[in-house]
Amino acid sequence: MTSELLSADIQMIQRILPHRYPFLLVDKVVDIDGTSSARGIKNVTMNEPHFQGHFPGTPIMPGVTIVEAMAQTAGVMIGVALDMADRDLLIFFMAIDKCKFRRKVGPGDVLEMQITTLRGKPGGKVWKFGGRATVEGDVAAEAEFTAMIDLPKD
Repeated sequence: MTSELLSADIQMIQRILPHRYPFLLVDKVVDIDGTSSARGIKNVTMNEPHFQGHFPGTPIMPGVTIVEAMAQTAGVMIGVALDMADRDLLIFFMAIDKCKFRRKVGPGDVLEMQITTLRGKPGGKVWKFGGRATVEGDVAAEAEFTAMIDLPKD
C-alpha cells in the first residue's frame, strides 16, 4: 500500500505556525510522509533583515536561522500529519545536538531542509528530529533537535 505524500503552501504554514515576518523561515513544505519525514523549502532573498548586519558586503544567512528553518519545517510536518491547522500550535526548542555548519547560505540560494523524526508519537508532547539543510545538493547545516509541542486546551 502506497500513501500519498502531502504538502503545505504558505497559507497552510501560517495556519499551523505562529511565526510571521521576519521570523517565518520556510516557504513551503513538500514530501510530507505522515510524521516520519518532510522537505522544507526556503527561498533566500536579500530582503531579509538579518542581511543588513550579517555581514555588510557579504550577506550570509546566520546558522541559527538555518536551524530554526529546519525546526519550522518539522513543526509544519507534524501540524499537517496530525491535522493541527488553526489550533494555536506552539513549539519550543528543548535541545539542539550534533549541529554542524558546512557551507555559507546567501541571497539567491534555495535552502532545502530534509527532516526525519527520530522520536515522537501522535499525542506526545516531546519530539526529536534529525535535520539536514542543503543548497544545490551541498550540505549547508545538519543537526538533531528536540522540541516540545504545546497545544492549548480545547
